[in-house]
Amino acid sequence: MTDLSYFESRTGKLSCNAEEGFTFITDLRNFERFAPKGTINNWKAEKEFCSFSVSMLGTVTVVLAEKEKYSKVIFKGDALKKNDFSLTLSITDNVKNPADVKVMLSADLNPVMKMMAAKPINQFLETLINEMESFRDWRSIIE
Repeated sequence: MTDLSYFESRTGKLSCNAEEGFTFITDLRNFERFAPKGTINNWKAEKEFCSFSVSMLGTVTVVLAEKEKYSKVIFKGDALKKNDFSLTLSITDNVKNPADVKVMLSADLNPVMKMMAAKPINQFLETLINEMESFRDWRSIIE
């Protein structure tokens, strides 16, 4: 029996407004730009779907599942062909300032898997927030 496990990033500050961040993030062809070099292989992407390989996890597939205009994006995915997860990005517009973003990951993990996966998942969330904060090319959508 498995339990739903929750992981949450710190709040990050984007270098764009909520609309620009939302537009960029909801196109999965752009997601590879947030992955540190050398961490993923076999990248394939369409606007609402992507797949890639990660060492220790194998093939990961991600689909755009839900979006609330300029404020929330939910991706659903699976890894190891059996571990379902969701990745939720919550975007907060700050009117005249850049938007804030927080990333939450929930995964269907048994207690042993949760213990083994907690550190890598938390590192992934921190890396993702760091990459999003340092990213500056929000208007260059990959077509």
